[in-house]
Amino acid sequence: MEIKEIMNNVADFFNNHVAPLHKITSVEKNENKNEGWRVIAEVIEEKEYMKKYAKDEMLGTYEVLLNNEKEVTSFTRRDVRYRSAIGQEM
Repeated sequence: MEIKEIMNNVADFFNNHVAPLHKITSVEKNENKNEGWRVIAEVIEEKEYMKKYAKDEMLGTYEVLLNNEKEVTSFTRRDVRYRSAIGQEM
């Protein structure tokens, strides 16, 4: 249930501080530093603007780092694309 807790913590963080979370696409132990977790999350960007101008929604892809206590310590937007575009590996 550790992964579920991590996903819930990331969702809570994004819902409260960034934008409503659309989807989590990856959760993995951060092997580089032998501590914490790395999560890839997607957020719909500027939803109201895109609806107003009848454009495809923009999807932001974020890298989120969590410490061993499963608390979000940083996040970075890595990509923005149209929702209908095919995603690319980060």
